[in-house]
Amino acid sequence: MLTSLQNPLVKEIRRLHQGKERQRQGLLLLEGTNLIEAAIAKGFSFQTVLFTEAWQNRYPQLAAQLPGDRQILVSAEVLQKVATTVNPDGIVATLAQGLVCQTPPAMIDLGVAIERLQDPGNLGTIIRTVTAAKGEALLLSGDSVNPSNPKVLRASAGAWFQTTPMVTSSFVSQIQHYRIQGVQVIATLPQATKTYWEIDWRQPSLILLGNEGAGLSPDVAALADEAVQIPMGPGVESLNVAIACGLMLYEARRQRDCQTL
Repeated sequence: MLTSLQNPLVKEIRRLHQGKERQRQGLLLLEGTNLIEAAIAKGFSFQTVLFTEAWQNRYPQLAAQLPGDRQILVSAEVLQKVATTVNPDGIVATLAQGLVCQTPPAMIDLGVAIERLQDPGNLGTIIRTVTAAKGEALLLSGDSVNPSNPKVLRASAGAWFQTTPMVTSSFVSQIQHYRIQGVQVIATLPQATKTYWEIDWRQPSLILLGNEGAGLSPDVAALADEAVQIPMGPGVESLNVAIACGLMLYEARRQRDCQTL
């Protein structure tokens, strides 16, 4: 059992708390049983797995099938040292980022593109929502929160491996590509006159969302085929971006599911 907090491996994984270090090493830092299970379900093999005896006793079947060459039993103190949360559930793993697809699909039927998203919790929630609503892609502009942020992965509750967010430096070009392919681009804008349920979501659609505070930039908003608003009561200026995303995704699902009845 690894018990030393000064062990080089402990220091190595601790460095992955920093985004620049994760990028340099090309690694994801996974924390928590649900993320481990989601990665295994997708067939990924870990570079390193650290887990406590208490976790091993709690999940004996999962512990027996952990893929990867370096699986190390550690003390609770070591696990706490390498974890990013205050109360980790007993397992931390590293996974090569290169194993996860980072290329936007050539065509989509339902997707989301977000400009300058900053909050990792919002991104994690949006990932879960896109996955639940059967979306096919989640695109981020290059100045958005890093999707490898451990907070993003945890907030996604494992959905990260089903709908992996893709950062693209050619954000505008990618949206234009989808438009050329016949995908309608729907933006949420406060000055819009249409509500989001007045849109025909049965055709291929890309939802365009902006920064939590500033919204969409004028250049990106100009790419939209349709602008919509979400009606709100007096005294409320806007909704959380993850909630707005969920409302539109599920309106799309409602219209599409009704079409098949």
